[in-house]
Amino acid sequence: MKISEINAIFEVWEQANPNPKTELNYDSPYELLVAVVLSAQSTDRQVNIVTEQLFSMANSPSKMLELGEKKLTQIIQSIGLYRSKAANIIKLSQLLVEKYCEVIPSTLEALISLPGVGVKTANVVLNVLYGLPTIAVDTHVFRVSNRLGFVHAKTVEQAQKQLPMVVPDNYKKYAHHWMILHGRYVCQAKKPLCSSCGIWRYCQWEKKHAP
Repeated sequence: MKISEINAIFEVWEQANPNPKTELNYDSPYELLVAVVLSAQSTDRQVNIVTEQLFSMANSPSKMLELGEKKLTQIIQSIGLYRSKAANIIKLSQLLVEKYCEVIPSTLEALISLPGVGVKTANVVLNVLYGLPTIAVDTHVFRVSNRLGFVHAKTVEQAQKQLPMVVPDNYKKYAHHWMILHGRYVCQAKKPLCSSCGIWRYCQWEKKHAP
């Protein structure tokens, strides 16, 4: 895809939504980290339902440790992979207390050293919390970036490496937010809404249908 076409796509997204934000609900850096950990293989809507109760009881690493893994597991049991997520949240909370004085780290290396925090989660935190121009590749970003022709990647890891090289610097801060929203509400996995797509003419997906 030509750089002029990539720019045109981001211009459309920027005009429609100049300041996109995560749809996860949170009131503190710690709450954001926990919410993103919970969001893996789950919807933001379901995570928000769960965290409304969870954060009213435990909204800091120390309070999460007081809550305990058993109670945490019960609260988040409607979330996918809830047992492993509960164990990881307790472990990362312990590490945040012992090593970071309950402050969320601001580097990729430190974040991915936390249990349950992978590259995607770390990039979301760095972007949303610290305003860094990182691109977090989830299932929506992977699908949209491949369909549009931004990347030609067979794995999330490949897309994670390719996207920073093709996304213009001035759009990187919000790039993954725009792609997530586009994938969630327009370029859906099973039934893409090509008739509602404002960037249809630039899309290189061979299965797209005319609006």
